[in-house]
Amino acid sequence: MKKYKIQTSPFVVPTTDGKLIEEHWGNSTGNSNVSIAHMVAPPDWSEPHQTPEFDEFTLIVSGKKQFEIDGEIVILEKGQSILIEKGARVRYSNPFSEPCEYIAICLPAFSMDLVNREE
Repeated sequence: MKKYKIQTSPFVVPTTDGKLIEEHWGNSTGNSNVSIAHMVAPPDWSEPHQTPEFDEFTLIVSGKKQFEIDGEIVILEKGQSILIEKGARVRYSNPFSEPCEYIAICLPAFSMDLVNREE
């Protein structure tokens, strides 16, 4: 038996805000301990505040992304990464004119039950 798996068809999460979410590993593949997703946030995109019950690492591939973390604004650019620890109140956005491509890793895996998104 092989001791590896290659992901060639990530789960594309349905969205209504123009954001591309391709989950390579996570709950969609039976991996509840970690999720790894490739994402593209379009210009002028944002989502509501949330207080996740997971740590989230973000690595910016291209463009810029804005993070509001417990009231502090942080902007990351290509080649930069961040760890936002579980329990932080965070809002993700791309108020810039270019798309932002990034990789997100969540420990444990991202789940709508754990994200605690505000409405």
